Order: sequence, then structure tokens, then C-alpha cells
Amino acid sequence: MRALWCVSRVMNTLCNRQVGRKPRLSCGLCGTASDGKFQMDFGLLFDIDGVLVRGKTPIPAAKKAFQKLVNAQGQFLVPVVFVTNAGNCLRQTKADQLSQILGVPISQDQVMMSHSPLRMFKKYHDKCVLVSGQGPVLDIAKNLGFSRPVTIDMLREAFPLLDMVDHNRRPNMPTSSAVNLPKVEAVILFGEPIRWETNLQLIVDILLTNGNLGGAHNNLRYPHIPLLACNMDLMWMAEAQSPRFGHGTFLVCLENIYKKITGKELKYEALMGKPSELTYHYAEYLIRTLAAERKWRKPIKTLYAIGDNLMTDIYGANLYNRYLEERSSRKGSKALAKVAASTGVSTTTTVSQDEEVDNGWESELASPSATACKSILVCTGVYNPHTDVPADASECIKETVFHGHRDFQFDPALVEPGHIVPDVDAAVELIFQQEKSVIQ
Repeated sequence: MRALWCVSRVMNTLCNRQVGRKPRLSCGLCGTASDGKFQMDFGLLFDIDGVLVRGKTPIPAAKKAFQKLVNAQGQFLVPVVFVTNAGNCLRQTKADQLSQILGVPISQDQVMMSHSPLRMFKKYHDKCVLVSGQGPVLDIAKNLGFSRPVTIDMLREAFPLLDMVDHNRRPNMPTSSAVNLPKVEAVILFGEPIRWETNLQLIVDILLTNGNLGGAHNNLRYPHIPLLACNMDLMWMAEAQSPRFGHGTFLVCLENIYKKITGKELKYEALMGKPSELTYHYAEYLIRTLAAERKWRKPIKTLYAIGDNLMTDIYGANLYNRYLEERSSRKGSKALAKVAASTGVSTTTTVSQDEEVDNGWESELASPSATACKSILVCTGVYNPHTDVPADASECIKETVFHGHRDFQFDPALVEPGHIVPDVDAAVELIFQQEKSVIQ
């Protein structure tokens, strides 16, 4: 793995800055204030845990950073979206929490939970889906468009003999209550549950009975019913000194239990949340939507993704940047081919059938206007700048460093941040400098 490189904190030292004055962004090239006359062509994607808060404790630099991003009326001067892998609440709830923490008004349209892209999976919205996680999972599912969700607790109540790990929760005697639950047609994993043993047992039961818990396991039924998972974080940073288990750890358990029982790999219909490309497609769409609502006509060309986790925030931003670069290259190849065809000049440039087909989600979200997604790593969360890199990293990096999901291929280049800064305030300062903007 190539060594991660650090940049020192970028400080703006304007001598005429007035204390207590609400900051305004200005173009460093023309000096025009960003009050509607001058429009920025970049957007910001902020992780939350480890960047703005640790557990329920705000990180001091967060409030300072966001005071630089709004005008005197509390309106954002650049489009901002909060991209979190959390999935245990509604967007409005998270927006209210962020408003209180940051001291600026945040709307739910600026919040992207790990499950937000499920709005696009309309073919499942009318099916009976099992939802797993914690918090108001039924409300979350219905808010996303699912009309027939059922929960683990509902299954456990209908089939009380299936949850046997906790002796104190076992029924005192066999029950014969009528079961009215419909057949489960898909499973959706929002986030880590509270009782892992119960969720693991019943989810495996659903997969091995083709959604009918009244039947016996059938290991020969493969592939299993569709499984969609949100949030692949192996670990996340709360108030403790070391990272805590995340939903990615639960997925590791589920995958290995299923394989141990069946001898087959657990299959996902979709994986969403960082670092999936789908998540960044959706975030870019939200950035464009916010800019359009403010009547900013200048296309958003650059996204800056600020996070604390190499394996999710940085990997995902770099993966999406690679997609954007390849997309631009494909467009260039197509243009060259068209020119060659119109002029009759032969060319060695060919465009494969696969390259002709853009990412499938573009039909749902429209083509991205962004051409780059730049990653910035902060040192207030999962990433520890003082951790030593093993001497034999070239041999053992996959085993000792890569905490990404099973279905994501490890690539050392994807976990190299564009910049490393101390905190989110330093990240905002760096972005201003990168974009030749200043604080007045």
C-alpha cells in the first residue's frame, strides 16, 4: 500500500476579517460574493459519525466549520448533503439532530441515510418484505415506499418456537396460534439489530424456507429470495477510544452462518450505503436537486467527500471518482468515433457494447454533472494517524488492513485519500483554498 500523505492544516489569514461578522464565500479570481450573483460549481458531502459527532457528543470543529458555509440568513452558500451509513431513524429526525449540533438549519432533503436509495427499488415496494434493524423500522420502510413490511418481532410473535437461544424468552409451552403473516418475498437489512441471535436465526430461516416460516429448511433452494443490505461499515466511531461493531460485522456473521449451513455464498440483490457507487450516484443527484431549488444554474462539476473511514468514506469517494473519470473517457471515445464516422477517417478507437451502456441508475437519476469526486480524510474518527503501517504491508495488507465488504475488491489506490486534515474545519478551509475561494 502506498504511504498515505498528509497536508498541513490550511489557514486563511485575511487581515481585514471582522470578528462576529457572518462569513461570505467569494471567488478568489473575481472577488464576487456568493450571494446569488456568483455561484459555486462544487458540492460538499459530509459523513456524520467521526466527522461531526462521536456518538452523541459534537466534535468542536464541526460548528465552526458550518458557520463558514451559510450566509446571514442561514442559507447554505454551496450545496451540502450529509451522507451517513446510519439507518436507524427517519431523515427528518437526523436533520433535526444536525440542526441542533451545527447551529444551522438543516432540511431532510440534505440528509442521505444508508437506506435512502431504496426509494428507487420500486419493484419491491408492493411486495411483503422483512425489515431488520433497530429504531422505527416500519415507519422507515413505509417512508421509503414499501407498503407491506413485516419486522423480526412480528415473525417472532407469529412463530414463537423459532427463537431459542435465550432460554428466558422461550415459550413455556408449545403454541398453536393461527399464523396470518403472508409469505416473505424479500429481506431488507437496514442496520445492526439489538438481538443479533434472534435476527440471524429468523433471517436464515426465511432464506432457507423461501420466505415461508411454516415450512422446513431446504438447502437445495438456491438462489434464495432477494436480499438487500444497507450500511456495510465493519466498525464505526462513538465515544469509546476504539471503534465499535457496525452493521458490516452483522453481515459477516450472516454470510458465514449461511455458507456454513448450505455450502453456498449468500447473495445480495443490492448493497447500498458507502462505499457503493449507487450511494454516491444518489448523493450527487441530491446535490444537483438542491442547486436547482436555489436556482443555481451553474453545473456542479466537483464533489468533495469528507469522512473518517478509509474503507467506506475514502474508498467510496475514490470509487465514484474512478467511475466519473471512466464515464468521461467513454464519452470522449464515443465523440471520437462519431467524428471518424462522419469524416470517413478510420480510427483504432472502438467502443465496446458494455461501454455504450451507461450505469443503469442514470436512467432513474439522470446523468451526473460532476466530473470529479475528491476525498478528504479527517483524524477525529475511525482513522488513527498514529497507527503504524506493517513492515510487510505488501504481503499482508488484505488480511490486516482491508475492512471492506466481502463483495468489494480491494485496491490500495482506492483507500488513499486526496488529503488528510485534522478535522472538518480544516477540511472546509482546504476546500476553499482548492476552489480559490476565500472567507471574508
